[in-house]
Parts: sequence; structure tokens; C-alpha cells
Amino acid sequence: MEEYLQEALEIAKAQASVRNMTEDEISSMVATVAKKVKEISEETQGQQQEQQEPVKQEPAVDPQKSVREKSVVCLECGKTFKVLSKRHLEKHGLSPQQYKEKWGLKKNQALIAKSLARERRKKMQEMQLWKRRQNTK
Repeated sequence: MEEYLQEALEIAKAQASVRNMTEDEISSMVATVAKKVKEISEETQGQQQEQQEPVKQEPAVDPQKSVREKSVVCLECGKTFKVLSKRHLEKHGLSPQQYKEKWGLKKNQALIAKSLARERRKKMQEMQLWKRRQNTK
């Protein structure tokens, strides 16, 4: 006897022990419950097969063009940011290293808008912290 039919019989037996049921009610219940259990079983098997087959995810834009002048596009969700933070990447279950590997970016690629990187670089040059550190020694 098929597993889903056996489960339907057990459910009908439990129901019949709680209240009086006619033969027609029992057979109707067994048929409908068996059908539903079979459908659910097939759905879960289909989902398991889908999970086993890795889905090739398409990037939101070309990975080499994701770092733009005024923004960075997250290749996972397509949202734009000035800085693609570690915190955002964690929402996708990735570290910055894993993200770069997944999308074929260089390991030293900054995940920051080009204009913002230039501004920060200029600010650091103006501050010259390395000279201040030498003077304090």
C-alpha cells in the first residue's frame, strides 16, 4: 500500500474514533486526504530537486561596470549605494571576499563609488596623518 494512502487511513481512523462516521464519509475522507497528502509529497520532492540544482543567478548589471562614478550597484539585488558595505552583503549571506569571488571582481577592488574614493583619498593626503605620527615619536 502506498505511503500517502496509509497516512490517509490513519487520519480517517483517528477521526472515526472521535465521532460517528458513515462508510461513505470515511471512504470520501480517505480519498480526499490521500489525494492531498500525495500532492504535498510531490511538491516537497519537487522543491528538494530544485534546491539540489544550483540556480545560476544573473547579475543586476555587468560586474565590471557595477562600480560607477557616483554609485555602486549591488549585483545581488540591484540596489545602488555610495558604499557597498559588509553589513549589506551579509543580508545576502556573503562576505566582501565571497561577493568579489562570486562576481569575478579583483580581490583589491574597492566597493565604493569612484568619486567618494577620490574625495577620501584627497582628504587623507591633506591630513597627512603619517607625518603627524612621526612627529609624536
